[in-house]
Amino acid sequence: MKVVSVMNYKGGVGKTTVTANLAGELAFRGYNVLLIDVDPQTNLTFSFIKPDIWNKSFPNSKTLKKWFDNIIDENPLTPLKDLTFDPETVNKLLESKGRLSLISSDLGLINVDVELASKLGGSTILLIKKNFLKNHQWLAKGLKELESNKLYDIVLIDCPPNFNIVTKNSIVASDYILIPAKPDYLSTIGIDYLLRHVKQLVKDFNDFIKLDDGIVHKGINPQILGVLFTMVQTHGGEPIAAQRQYINQTKELGIATFTPYIKENKTIFGNAPEASYPVVLKRGSSDTEREVIHGIQEFTSEFINKVNL
Repeated sequence: MKVVSVMNYKGGVGKTTVTANLAGELAFRGYNVLLIDVDPQTNLTFSFIKPDIWNKSFPNSKTLKKWFDNIIDENPLTPLKDLTFDPETVNKLLESKGRLSLISSDLGLINVDVELASKLGGSTILLIKKNFLKNHQWLAKGLKELESNKLYDIVLIDCPPNFNIVTKNSIVASDYILIPAKPDYLSTIGIDYLLRHVKQLVKDFNDFIKLDDGIVHKGINPQILGVLFTMVQTHGGEPIAAQRQYINQTKELGIATFTPYIKENKTIFGNAPEASYPVVLKRGSSDTEREVIHGIQEFTSEFINKVNL
């Protein structure tokens, strides 16, 4: 089971749109996909579940916030499979080719980080390191147990635009990191900064596991899949010059990039969440829609090769 975190420090770069459409296309190709929404904004959740349905049956039990609440209260770890939900609308469109499941977020998830942060202290360096390892591995432990059930081929984690403890849990649990970015100044300037933070987290974690606490900890080494450019405007079949500048600058940093890109179309992508299924599953549509969908499909093919699915 492959685990991929989708992240960028900059909001509004199409991160959730990429996650939803990648999941939809993978499931349409026959893969069993689990989405985990760790962003308190809950945009990914509401891309597949109507808010009124969510409000009726999810907040009291089937959210990632409730899962972390149990951890904070030092209750036994709830199996993640108990939180999964198969959204009806999108799974009907998949025609049993594959399956798409979701673990939903909650606006209250933002408070979880504060609670987890309070558990990172300690009276000695050894205790601080123990608490660091313990509180950064919760999601990895939950996914390890889920993997043993052999229910999913891949897990996609939609991360918030920050580097809090819940985001760090996602990185520690991941095999790969995917970075969607709009080719403009603000969206690309933080990519190198993000990569340095990931590198430092990996170094700290792998240094801390060497402590002699009687527990065998596994080292982490999440691979950077690369930058996927989104909201790309084209002219003559190529990104416009203003955006091409930032695409080239990113490549010059030595950061891997995906060859396909996602074209900008605010109408198509903006209306998708209301339909409760991603654009890529809107088979047969207009020429404009097909062009957008083709970019998503090409990206998915390259993604599959990179993660060896």
